[in-house]
Amino acid sequence: MREPLVPGSREQAGLAPDCRLNPHRSFLGTGNYDINVIMAALQGLGLTAVWWDRRRPLTQLALPHVLGLILNLPAPVSLGLLTLPLRRRHWVALRQVDGVYYNLDSKLRAPEALGDEDGLRSFLGAVLAPGLCQVLVVVTKEVEEKNSWLQLD
Repeated sequence: MREPLVPGSREQAGLAPDCRLNPHRSFLGTGNYDINVIMAALQGLGLTAVWWDRRRPLTQLALPHVLGLILNLPAPVSLGLLTLPLRRRHWVALRQVDGVYYNLDSKLRAPEALGDEDGLRSFLGAVLAPGLCQVLVVVTKEVEEKNSWLQLD
């Protein structure tokens, strides 16, 4: 099992940790990091992320070769009970543990079980349908080089 990223290493991956105005995260300091920070963190673990082209059928996703998925979704902005008419981006991780895929969204009270591969594909289809979600496929560098995360019919 890999060592988890700890707050110090996450800030190190922030690419400009000592700057008051870090160009790689929300100006409010809320931790809304951009893709450069995610890619640097994955690279530090010997992993990479491949952008999923939403035009492809989800059956082409070779899940046995995928370590996880990262979604970038629109999320409402709220101040207490007041929801503002604004949207910002929110990162969500999906991961398989013992044959069950989980939604590890930090906004959930607990991880949400999505089920097996079919359950994951169903969930992905639902979040991709509106056209506002981006999906990154997390794989080893070897899997990326061989394109074995992609299963062409």
